[in-house]
Amino acid sequence: MIEGAKIKKLKVIPDERGRLMEIIRSDDDLFIRFGQVYLTSIYPGVVKAWHYHKKQTDNLTVISGMAKLVLYDARKDSSTYNQVQEFFMGRHNPLLVQIPNMVYHGFKGIGVEETLILNCPTEVYHYDHPDEYRVDPHQNDIPYDWARKDG
Repeated sequence: MIEGAKIKKLKVIPDERGRLMEIIRSDDDLFIRFGQVYLTSIYPGVVKAWHYHKKQTDNLTVISGMAKLVLYDARKDSSTYNQVQEFFMGRHNPLLVQIPNMVYHGFKGIGVEETLILNCPTEVYHYDHPDEYRVDPHQNDIPYDWARKDG
């Protein structure tokens, strides 16, 4: 596990009316603070990567579809420096993944439908000075290939 990253297996509670799935609570061990909540989406086969935050911690979950979330630890003082970790998350594996600041991350939509991702970060987004630092998804120094891996 990437140092500082945490996962929470989400519990789905179904009944005859539908289902309920708690994502993050203020009394969770991994709760830090509330910044905002937003929804983003990815179309099948599309990669949205790479970026990191200097201050913000992300709390991500897939609420519809499936995605591959990949983390890359470029923090030289980390015990997991230069490591990559994949999470396949969504309908078939409901997870909350907490991504610490300074860890690169990105998504790929997998499956045949649009994937919806909910984030509850610790900071609000500042339009004039966003805490978001990006590199190209394919042309970079990150040791990861977004191509599908069969076998």
